[in-house]
Amino acid sequence: MRGRERWLALAALIGIGALWGLGAPLVRFARLEGMATFSIVFWQAAVGLVVIALVQGVRGRLAIPLDRASLALYAAVGMLGIVLPHLAGYWALGHIPAFAHALLTSLVPIFALTLALGLRIERFDGLRALGIVMGALAVALLIVPQGSLPDTVPVVFVLVSALAPLCYAVESAYVAHVSRARAGALQALLGGSVVAVAVMAPLTWAADAPVWPEGLSPALGAITASGLSAALAYAGYVALLRRAGSVFATQVAYLVTGWAMIWSILFLAERPSSWVWLAMATLFLGLFLVQPRPKLPVIDP
Repeated sequence: MRGRERWLALAALIGIGALWGLGAPLVRFARLEGMATFSIVFWQAAVGLVVIALVQGVRGRLAIPLDRASLALYAAVGMLGIVLPHLAGYWALGHIPAFAHALLTSLVPIFALTLALGLRIERFDGLRALGIVMGALAVALLIVPQGSLPDTVPVVFVLVSALAPLCYAVESAYVAHVSRARAGALQALLGGSVVAVAVMAPLTWAADAPVWPEGLSPALGAITASGLSAALAYAGYVALLRRAGSVFATQVAYLVTGWAMIWSILFLAERPSSWVWLAMATLFLGLFLVQPRPKLPVIDP
């Protein structure tokens, strides 16, 4: 990238991070307003489905592949990328600060590497393994020291929140190493959103939670904004991957966490302790270490 393109890509990266970072604070607000977890997951999935369908419709790519591998991919994205992590994360957000959930969600690459090592997909590398240790230390800094989190926060919900990045890591492992689907990234998200809405509608009804909004409310506005921002951020991320490459685009992980911290402070008046900031720095170091190292070209002597 040169000059103007580099600056535009950087601006896009910051904007995508800001949009994605809105998720946890907005859901936390809705949970504090008394909105049920099942309703939030269903409504957010529905909003995301509409937005992605509109984006694909404008691009003239609303049709999605229906081969067996693609259908399996939609099921994996719908369940491991939307339903299960959102149920765990949004339930936890009724009990823990938004900044804590945002930090834990950033564990995805660390969980993904741990799974890859366990399944022998990746070879052991001391530096990347140290990144896993840094991730574990970050979680410890979040829950062990006195005063790291408010005294009213049950530690068990920190662990429940951590199930969300674990689901995302399993999803990424499936997409990267198992799936042979013809569907592209946005097609997979569209198909996965259909699965998520189809699964969550009866689950929400069975949980006796509102399936449809009973009226306008700040909580409903927050969830609508959350679903809209997440869908637009993902679409922007896919576009940035194509324009700027994966090495540049994946740096958005740092910005998402940073923006989530900022939004939590501005919108929810949350005040992360010094232990939390230390945990974030430790986690960022871990994320840096677990990234695959580019191979240097071999130069003949």
